[in-house]
Amino acid sequence: MKLSRRSFLHITASTAGLSFISRFAWAESYPARPVRLIVGAVPGSAPDVIARLVAQRLSERLGQAFVVENRNGASGNLATEAVVRAQPDGYTLLLASASNAINATLYDNLNFNFIRDIAPVAGVVRFPMVITVHSSFPTKTLPEFLASAKATPGKINLGTPGIGSPQHVAGELFKMMTGTNIVLIAYRGGPPAISDALSGQIQGVIGTVLLTIEHIRSEGLRPLAVTGTTRSELLPEIPTVSEFVPGFEASQWIGIGAPKNTPKGIIDRLDHEINSGLADTSIKARIIDLGGTVLAGSPAEFGEYIADETKKWEKVIRFADIKPE
Repeated sequence: MKLSRRSFLHITASTAGLSFISRFAWAESYPARPVRLIVGAVPGSAPDVIARLVAQRLSERLGQAFVVENRNGASGNLATEAVVRAQPDGYTLLLASASNAINATLYDNLNFNFIRDIAPVAGVVRFPMVITVHSSFPTKTLPEFLASAKATPGKINLGTPGIGSPQHVAGELFKMMTGTNIVLIAYRGGPPAISDALSGQIQGVIGTVLLTIEHIRSEGLRPLAVTGTTRSELLPEIPTVSEFVPGFEASQWIGIGAPKNTPKGIIDRLDHEINSGLADTSIKARIIDLGGTVLAGSPAEFGEYIADETKKWEKVIRFADIKPE
């Protein structure tokens, strides 16, 4: 049977319409079974806490279990690759973080391209860091610290978590933008760095607000500045680095991603529920208690943020010639 051009176009349009309706209905019925949220961090860590906060919210709102699955190792690359290789059906999600933007340049042999292979769903939180020194260190302000660092190049040692961690690259960005020769000592985590700072083996630490605040309150460590765009609500009297070094910003950020080609309807539904949760006063209060600020926005905005962060850390890693451990 020979179809007229009009009949062919009518059938084609009908088929496309049915396909659109099918995709829309699929998104409306999502999720029909439990969803895995893969986290490249250990239980009890800040990313894990945020993952469980998001999972609980989505479970309550969407009526299915969102199960946090910890896959620690390789600076989060194992977790990311697991999601990249998962079916793009919305049932495997990634807790994305600043480490993903850093790792894109830090590692030469990744089996994936984070920006290409992970679809942004929603930002969740930014954790600023704080530059601290031992309470006996003679400088009390960031300008005094900068003057001391320039007067004694290579003599001030600041501890950070491991090479390529958000705290470590934040320190390298600080050095790059201030022209100072500060020695960054990478530890296997923040607590050992703080221990050495408190004992006087190093002069200070770059750590998250949550990790350092107990020692700041007990006056073992003196905060000089926070690295975010705004002052921390937990340390409102402490200035930002950008108040003295215009344009400086460094944060450990966390958001949600999905395998590329995940249906837009599913991504939009997840984004809506996550953002409505971030507007909830109890969730906002919990994020503040953890030392963070809300990172809300659309999937497109989150994607732009990831791209900007990846470019920023690429410049720092190349400038400082950082190599993975």
